Amino acid sequence: MDTDPVWGNIFKNFDKKEESEIDILLKIPLFEGLKKKEMRFILKYLHPREYKVDELIIEENKPGVGMYIILEGKVQIFFKKGNKTLAVLGRGEFFGEMALLQESPRSASVKALEQTRLLGLFQPDILGLIDRKPHLGNTVLIHLAQMIAERLRFSNDER
Repeated sequence: MDTDPVWGNIFKNFDKKEESEIDILLKIPLFEGLKKKEMRFILKYLHPREYKVDELIIEENKPGVGMYIILEGKVQIFFKKGNKTLAVLGRGEFFGEMALLQESPRSASVKALEQTRLLGLFQPDILGLIDRKPHLGNTVLIHLAQMIAERLRFSNDER
């Protein structure tokens, strides 16, 4: 029997924007292995931000409170002194994850190279996630620790 076109999908969620964000997020190592339902829950803790071309997102030596995930656009990570570029990141990449663990000064600056849309995850949000859903929050924290260890290992190999 065919589904009634009027009533068949009445209770389904058709938010394409949310679905595309979830698809991007599930490809990031921080959220690896999570189910879409779990990602929808985490999405409540993520804060949308938009930046114009050349707008500063993070300023070197200022306190960091969270990380950012790029949904659209490109960013440049750079040292102010000498304007040395460390990396250019795009859709599905992230930066600033160390700030989820400690509020130390940022080691570099980040600016938008094009119109950029981000999702921010801040330290109070990760702590709230751990309080509300300990298993889910701890899974994210373990992935965070693995990512930081991998980046540290890569950094040491580059020396």
